[in-house]
Amino acid sequence: MKISRGLRNNNPLNIRRNNTRWKGLSAEQKDSAFFTFVAPCWGYRAAFITLRNYKRLHGLTTLAGWVNRWAPPTENNTAAYTAYVARKCGISQSDEIDTADKGMMCRVVAAMSQMENGVPAVMNDVEEGWALSL
Repeated sequence: MKISRGLRNNNPLNIRRNNTRWKGLSAEQKDSAFFTFVAPCWGYRAAFITLRNYKRLHGLTTLAGWVNRWAPPTENNTAAYTAYVARKCGISQSDEIDTADKGMMCRVVAAMSQMENGVPAVMNDVEEGWALSL
């Protein structure tokens, strides 16, 4: 079975490379477009921090706002992505999400990971990423 790029890179939400010096980055960044982390929990940590920053820096508080920025319509079927995550989490696309709510945040990030990679997230990795992000 072929492993998705996000899982190969231990970057389950496919965070694009930029100037951020994330904790847990692999010493060698072999992928020219996406970060590579030493373990999936570090990729999830980066995702949680990024989503908190969407709220703090950009005023984005809903799933629709987050996904529109995370997976913009110029590159993705953002409407389908948002609908999928909302359905998996049992929320509306327009519900405000409390970034301090571990349960909800872990569900959202796990659903985003599944959308990105085509397989369910390993919840232990997601929860470890949450703990590392605090």
